[in-house]
Amino acid sequence: MNILITGAGGQLGRDLLRVLGQTYACTPLTRQELDICDIRAVQKTVNELKPDVVINAAGYSKVDQAEENSAEAYRINALGVSQLAIAAEEAGAKLVHVSTDYVFDGTKGEPYGETDRTNPLNIYGKSKLLGEQFVRAVCPRHFIVRTSWLYSNCGNNFVTKILSQAENQQDIKVVDDQFGSPTYTLDLAECIGRLITTERYGTYHVSNSGCCSRYDFAKEILQNAGYDLLPTRTKSADFVLPAPRPQHSALSHHVLEINGFPHMRNWKTALEDFLSTDWVHPDLSRGGIPHE
Repeated sequence: MNILITGAGGQLGRDLLRVLGQTYACTPLTRQELDICDIRAVQKTVNELKPDVVINAAGYSKVDQAEENSAEAYRINALGVSQLAIAAEEAGAKLVHVSTDYVFDGTKGEPYGETDRTNPLNIYGKSKLLGEQFVRAVCPRHFIVRTSWLYSNCGNNFVTKILSQAENQQDIKVVDDQFGSPTYTLDLAECIGRLITTERYGTYHVSNSGCCSRYDFAKEILQNAGYDLLPTRTKSADFVLPAPRPQHSALSHHVLEINGFPHMRNWKTALEDFLSTDWVHPDLSRGGIPHE
């Protein structure tokens, strides 16, 4: 199987290559190597590579900046996605498009299923939803994969921020009224690897199972990393941010279940595994952070 991965320089792109590169012929392209909004470049790349699968891990993910830079958010998350969908369909390739829990408004009060009504609160979520709609309209052989609260050992994410603040002995203030499903990018990449071997197309929610608040997530991070401290509880209203966030955007996995895919492991188990085996501290060659 020949796989094209866009956005390969990001945290998910790296783990997709790490997982799929062991078995398949993968061509990873960073945003510098392929601008998915450049229709000629996209068509040329797909025509030359003739991929069996195109995995789009590229995206504009700066949630707050998107409010002021909406044109760029829509350019990448909607227009760029449409270009990839057109090229994938013309090449007869399967398309995996990675989307977000932010397509929901968070008012349901319990985990969202794949068929629940979407109602994004911010520009980022709206642009990602439009990208989904382009994929469905253009490329029938698609897997739309919604995920949430991603973390890995590279890039800027919630886990690395909490560990950095702890290392620098900063006061860690975390909201306790936002709920979601933390997701280890390695687990997401492995699930995508299972999806692409099938023709069970459609929209999937893929996150580690279970749900927690941002506060409980931070507390678990610190405990597993060996820090004897607790974050300070605060509320979303205490932070004035340009983009509103959904209060409860945890995801359920009904479509994975009915299609016979393995159960996603619990977020606590995934986090413990990440911190014990995969976390690379800036001051260490490999392994966990100092347990002082």
